Amino acid sequence: MTKKDDSLHLNAMRILGVEAINKANSGHPGIVLGAAPMVFTLFTKIMAIDPQHSQWFNRDRFVLSAGHGSALLYSALHLSGFDLPMDELKRFRQWGSLTPGHPERGLTDGVEVTTGPLGQGIAMGVGMALGEKFLGHRFNKPNFPLINHYTFVLCGDGDLQEGISQEAITFAAKQELHKLILLHDSNDIQLDDKVSEATIENHQKRFEAAGWNVLEINDGEDLEALEAALNQAKKASKPTYIEVKTIIGRGATKEGTNQVHGNPLGTDLAIVKQRYQWDHPDFVIPQETYDFYKENVNHRGAKTYHEWEEMRQVYAKEFPNDYQELEKALNHNWEMNVEALLAATPVQKQATRISSGLVFNQLAQENPTLFGGSADLASSTKIKGPNGNYGPNNRDGRNVIYGVREFAMGAINNGMAAHGGILPVGSGFFVFSDYLKPAMRLASLMKLQNLFIFTHDSIAVGEDGPTHEPIEQLAMVRSIPMHNVFRPADYAETVGAYHYALKDKHHPSTIILTRQDLAQQKHHNVIAEVAKGAYILADQQNPEVTLIATGSEVELAVAIQQALLQNNVSSRVVSMPSMNLFEQQPLTYRQQVIDPKTFRVSLEMGTTYGWGKYVGDEGISFGIDEFGASAPGDEVIAKYGFTADKIVPQILKKLKEKK
Repeated sequence: MTKKDDSLHLNAMRILGVEAINKANSGHPGIVLGAAPMVFTLFTKIMAIDPQHSQWFNRDRFVLSAGHGSALLYSALHLSGFDLPMDELKRFRQWGSLTPGHPERGLTDGVEVTTGPLGQGIAMGVGMALGEKFLGHRFNKPNFPLINHYTFVLCGDGDLQEGISQEAITFAAKQELHKLILLHDSNDIQLDDKVSEATIENHQKRFEAAGWNVLEINDGEDLEALEAALNQAKKASKPTYIEVKTIIGRGATKEGTNQVHGNPLGTDLAIVKQRYQWDHPDFVIPQETYDFYKENVNHRGAKTYHEWEEMRQVYAKEFPNDYQELEKALNHNWEMNVEALLAATPVQKQATRISSGLVFNQLAQENPTLFGGSADLASSTKIKGPNGNYGPNNRDGRNVIYGVREFAMGAINNGMAAHGGILPVGSGFFVFSDYLKPAMRLASLMKLQNLFIFTHDSIAVGEDGPTHEPIEQLAMVRSIPMHNVFRPADYAETVGAYHYALKDKHHPSTIILTRQDLAQQKHHNVIAEVAKGAYILADQQNPEVTLIATGSEVELAVAIQQALLQNNVSSRVVSMPSMNLFEQQPLTYRQQVIDPKTFRVSLEMGTTYGWGKYVGDEGISFGIDEFGASAPGDEVIAKYGFTADKIVPQILKKLKEKK
């Protein structure tokens, strides 16, 4: 039942949300009207949050996976006292406002993660719960539960239809993330039609089969039942799924239909207000409602915060080493002994996946909260955390067995990065970055420090054939804004890539590595060189040709340079480990490295898309604009023309034509 005293304050949350939508003439009123009781109960009865200390590390996390319901979240944040003025709700979905169409991390106070692409919020919630579990085990002491919070996720039917939801919920159950609570706004309606037109799935049985604790609330308006279920869920030994039956657009003329999913109420707003006995002008909230939220959110949260803060101060004195370690992790001050790593540069050829594994192993020893693993490919990617596999029987382990769940791996790691205190790492075959792309995009949008490590980077994969040989993927990941992408040419450049990734606290980094062995190149200051994205690796006097290469093709470029010299053609080899970082350099530097007056050639065993801006109209881009083939790697490389004896004649022919 809804307590009479609470109904006014609950309805304030509802009405404010739909008023914002109506003013913008854009948004999703259905979830605001139907799911408000869940959000109201969480904020005023259940969650440990303090709006005056919104980044308090041990706060409970709330993820609105159904991000189209952003107006409901903004309404809750405003009423609860977060730094979100009423004027910002009046500017819902407008240019430069703090209330964008879908929640955005880092923009709006109180928003934990960016959501809207359905399903990812569930997986990020799993990541937050995993982060809490991992860090709590690492840092908590008897009588000092420094990291001890819950993660609440609100999802809709659409979230649960996305495949990533299944990946995430089975992972969460396996890891026994009992402080994860998922509320399902089960209203049987989605944008196009009834849910029954899309699926006949019984979600309660689905979650039971996955290993979750399952609860049901038949009336989503029953605040007492909601509070009781949430308190019961907090005592469970498993993650909890609560199916809450609601009416989409409750109170609107077209309630219970898809017509209220994504259409502003318009003149129907007056009927909704009448239904909820709301007689206040638009965007006017009675003082008693603000007082209610101040008491039930602010004061309750402040008490919890100050109790925790007192404990933190004692903890810092009692356990100074642990506390210092945690502080470093929270501030992204990661350790990396570059000198030791470069001193260990091998003489012999080495695949950069092997180089990466060696670098990763040292970083894992230096940084106790570097945490992650692979999508069932650790033996191939060489990314395997120390101390064994992480799980209920080994919370000291730092190798996460994600299973064949690439998309969930990326989103779970985003959740851990957003949680804080962890440098997450996920790895797989580069061709399967296709599966991770939506999570990589959100990592960039949220400006999260997250490491994506990919191996088997080209047609050199060989026998596995075109299904496992990346072609277009390099252009794809390079096109993601605010995302560092590295394709190192040898061990030293791999060290440089990791160094940049660890020092950049506000962007994700992707490092793309070879399966085949590569020669070690001569470097002057490789850390600085890699940080600039591209640099002159080998130069000759008055170069007529500039050879621009990445990754494994740098070795080929050096061989081509020697062959050209035998034909009385001087040239320059440019190694470009990061096209993205090179683009950020001043024009003067870029033209010093790639002289526009020279004949320019690019070498990369992937699509030629994007190389035209470097070689110009008269240059040559050697690449692959078709799919690969199944054969031994060396043979595939030769068949696609990536050998000096096939490339040099083409360059010489072009030079002759120019003259």
